[in-house]
Amino acid sequence: MTCAVRESGGGWRCAGVRWPREVPELGWSRGGDRRVSVLAYGAGLGFRAVGERHCVGARGNACPLGAVVPGRSTGGRCAECARLDRVHSVAADTMADDPRTYRVYLAWFGPGMVKVGITGEERGAARLREQGAVAFSWLGRGPLMAARRTEEVLRAALGVPDRIPYAKKRAVRGKLAGAEERAGAVAELYARAVELEGRGWPESLERLPLEVVDQVGIFGLDRAPDPDPDPAPGRAVRESAPAPVRSVRELVDGGVVAGRLVAAAGPDLHLAVADGGVVVLDTRLITGWDLTAVTRATEATEVAGSDARVPLIDIGGGGVQGGLF
Repeated sequence: MTCAVRESGGGWRCAGVRWPREVPELGWSRGGDRRVSVLAYGAGLGFRAVGERHCVGARGNACPLGAVVPGRSTGGRCAECARLDRVHSVAADTMADDPRTYRVYLAWFGPGMVKVGITGEERGAARLREQGAVAFSWLGRGPLMAARRTEEVLRAALGVPDRIPYAKKRAVRGKLAGAEERAGAVAELYARAVELEGRGWPESLERLPLEVVDQVGIFGLDRAPDPDPDPAPGRAVRESAPAPVRSVRELVDGGVVAGRLVAAAGPDLHLAVADGGVVVLDTRLITGWDLTAVTRATEATEVAGSDARVPLIDIGGGGVQGGLF
């Protein structure tokens, strides 16, 4: 994914949010140069979109047509580049001879939202952070096709989907169950999955023990409002982060997004804005745009309030960051 940020040399392109470690990062490139902006909760972020949105190309190559793409597209690619990009993906099942080891995971995103998937073992939990999985456990490890076969068997037998829309994930982030309930949901799914060993589960897939990993703290979603507005003397009050109620639908020419980063999950950045609310920005929407920095804290504050300057939609129905922004 790419998006341009104008600076003195011009041509910097953003690779969107990445999760190689337990903190979100924005990746950037200009020619052969690479740069990373590590995002910090509590820091400001702001930018303005300029011109038209163009296709980001496929597999690291520029779009030969320089096609203009819709502002609401989360892929940021024209039809031809999207096809070329998918042809070489693991999901396309065109890499049967891939020698790498893969892992099967069980992920929980919210009440009633569970899925099974696979990821390359060398990537660790990066894929789970990229998807915004609130809690997960590994299930097994083995060759690609064994992992893929297990994934298909579990989906059919357990009735879990192959994907969960991000809109549904956003709608429940402000009202997540407690840690014990989250862990219990993953453990229950794990127990149902291991019952299928010997019944379509490939022998070449090694089962891994249940070990629930909770990512609420990594995403910054644990800063929920304190339930006691009048705590006893000496009792610590948890830091409060309001639940998101709006999300950016698309960027437009001249549109500005600015606020204070309070949480992040998958591609989503949760920005506290001047009116006291929280707006979610899906960073897949910023790919393909030329971006310019919002250079003054006052400007960021002004545009982040009631006049966000970009189309917003309801979910479920200050300062500027250092670096390139």
